[in-house]
This record gives sequence, structure tokens and C-alpha cells, in this order.
Amino acid sequence: MDVRIEASWKEVLKAEFNKPYFQQIALHIKTEKSQGKVIYPPGSVIFNAFNTTPFDKVKVVILGQDPYHGPRQAHGLCFSVQNGVPPPPSLINIFKELQDDIGVPVPNHGNLTHWAEQGVFLLNASLTVRAGEPMSHAKIGWAEFTDTVIKKISEGKKNVVFILWGKFAQEKRVLIDESKHLVLRSVHPSPLSAHAGFFGCKHFSKTNEYLASKGIDPIDWSL
Repeated sequence: MDVRIEASWKEVLKAEFNKPYFQQIALHIKTEKSQGKVIYPPGSVIFNAFNTTPFDKVKVVILGQDPYHGPRQAHGLCFSVQNGVPPPPSLINIFKELQDDIGVPVPNHGNLTHWAEQGVFLLNASLTVRAGEPMSHAKIGWAEFTDTVIKKISEGKKNVVFILWGKFAQEKRVLIDESKHLVLRSVHPSPLSAHAGFFGCKHFSKTNEYLASKGIDPIDWSL
């Protein structure tokens, strides 16, 4: 696996790339590809979140579970889809809450690159998935890598907003030092749970209020 990753992340994570578990991830993906299995996202954008949001620029972390598993959807940013792909149901609910919270019109696409470029680190706990098989790479070692990423942000930065939607994301709370960061939690934006506390959580306005209170430029959430 070709780890093309932005320089500040390469420095922060350099010890990880040589560890046995990371070598196993690379081997696992290579083996599946040699067996003709389709892996999402494409290799060139597996580390898109890192390359679009350098470590030095991270202001907000939104944590997803694993990439979309349909054709042309995943491009290495959690909850985001490529241009021309209809926004999935959870993303539609995110846009509804965004509009209700701060009045941002619902966009006609689901590409969240504009957020990532401003410091919103859109991290999936697993960075790859087999086509049509959700969570198929959840146990190949990615969790160890992305848990380390969360810890490095917590340890190496201050005043970051961590947005944890759903039980899976909230389990990562133990990795975050809440004495110097803000953790916002709610149920998942999925249609199965959004009405049980995601709608009305006001995480977008709360994020910007916190950043402003720390003298940090807020996020322009429009797309």
C-alpha cells in the first residue's frame, strides 16, 4: 500500500508505518486485490482526510465508522461523497441539522472537501472497505492506526472540537483529553436514530462558539 500522506502527518505518525500491524493492513489489502476483490476508496485517496487537513490545521474532528461501500461514493472523507453521487441518508440528515442550526441551505451535492480544507478532519475509524460489504475491514488493523491518530491529536494540540455521533464514535471518547478539548456527542445521524437526539443537537453552532471563544477562526459550514 502506497502511503502518500501529507508531511506534518507523516512526522506525527512515522512510528506507525513500520509497525507489524500496519504492514498487515497493507498485506491484507494487497491480497484481497490480487483475489479480484474491489476495495473502496481507491488507493490514491485512502489518506485523503490527512492530505486535505494537515495535522497543523486540525480544528475539528468528525469521526465516522467506515467508508461507503458503493461505487464512486467513498473518497477518503467520512460522511462525504464524490461530486455527482447523491448524498446518502445520514448526510442528508446532517444537512438538515445544519440548516436548522445555523441556516446553511441544503447543498445540491455531498462533497465535504470545503470543510476539510478549513480544518475539519473527516476521519473514518476504518480507512478501507470491500465493495458491498460494510465493516469488512473493521478488524484488519485500522482501528489501532486511527485510535493512535485520535490520541496524537489529543496529545499534540489544544482546543480541538471532537464531534462524536453514535455509539461507535462515542467509544473513542476515552482517547481524548477533555481538559483541553471540547467533546460533542449525540446519536448517529442515520434515519434509524436521528430523531432521538441528533436533530436539535446544534453541534455546528456549538463548534463555532467554542472556536471563537478560543480566538480560533470558526468554520464556514456552507458548501
